[in-house]
Amino acid sequence: MRMMKKWSILSTVTLLALSISACGSTPTATTPTKTTGTTQTVKPADKKDDLVVAGVVFQEDQFMKLLSLGYQDAAKTAGVKILTGNTGNDQGKEAELINTYISQKVNGIAIAPLNQESSVAALKKADEKGVKVTVTNVALTNAPFINGGYTSDNKNIGQITGKEAAAFIKEKLGGKAKIAILQYKSLLPQQSTDRLNGFLEEVKKVNPGVEIVADQDAWLQDKAVSVAGDILTAHPDVNMIWAANEGGTIGATMAVKNAGKAGKIFIYGTDASDQLISMLKESDNILQAITGQDPYNMGYKAMELLIKGLKGEDISASKGKSTIVDGILLSRSKPEGIAKFEADLKSKMSK
Repeated sequence: MRMMKKWSILSTVTLLALSISACGSTPTATTPTKTTGTTQTVKPADKKDDLVVAGVVFQEDQFMKLLSLGYQDAAKTAGVKILTGNTGNDQGKEAELINTYISQKVNGIAIAPLNQESSVAALKKADEKGVKVTVTNVALTNAPFINGGYTSDNKNIGQITGKEAAAFIKEKLGGKAKIAILQYKSLLPQQSTDRLNGFLEEVKKVNPGVEIVADQDAWLQDKAVSVAGDILTAHPDVNMIWAANEGGTIGATMAVKNAGKAGKIFIYGTDASDQLISMLKESDNILQAITGQDPYNMGYKAMELLIKGLKGEDISASKGKSTIVDGILLSRSKPEGIAKFEADLKSKMSK
């Protein structure tokens, strides 16, 4: 009878735990188990020699996977336990996940914030609770409490692609082009706008006759295929599309291919991934150039900085500041640069 009662209690507890896990109402901070893909909860400790940190991204594309890999490798090098999290492009989940880490007494968080304004409050709360913060992928100019950060110069990313597109328009299109734009300004307005302004600044500097005929948001691949397809239907005279991120660039390239307009519409975009590299190497001549960032080093450096501060090293020079990590142009016209970047990408993703 006593054994049956114990079994009943254990069963109830197990079912309760499973129902909470399946519900998904509260983000769980876990660290991945590399061999099986399962997760295990890490118990934080108070000693400097047994620190626990978190590395947070906001979606599942290759850019964010490389960013997270940088977090993890830096923590591994430093001998520090790491939790990984993904906010899923949801501001509420971001705040909830940060609160979870606070309650777990995580020592520090390296994060790619969703918004330059609305993400600050939750991060400030973490800092006030003794959880140190570094940021990636965005510069938080209104967060002097952060230990530092690493990001790209988003205007410069647009300018790099813009210079390449400007030369193409002048040499191949007679200095004139009707351009459609795919952004993500409703997700990260300042970042998206900076990239667009950089691109247009360079294009119009050389080719004042270019015309922007459409400007819409579409940053996820499937959505971008649909939006770009609709733009091509509404504006059959479009001969160039520029996209502000990976998903938009892939979707725009696929939309041109689906419309049978290879050789008539040329794509310039942003970010770098194995899929985009494959598209640059395709014989269809649709995707012409992209400016890739360096998410791995952003993540690695941000986590490295975080851990140095937690271990008592002097990082006062980086307090409240973000350091620029240079981007890189990958162009169909420069295959040797593509090959070098591709080899480096494969070596990182194979870890």
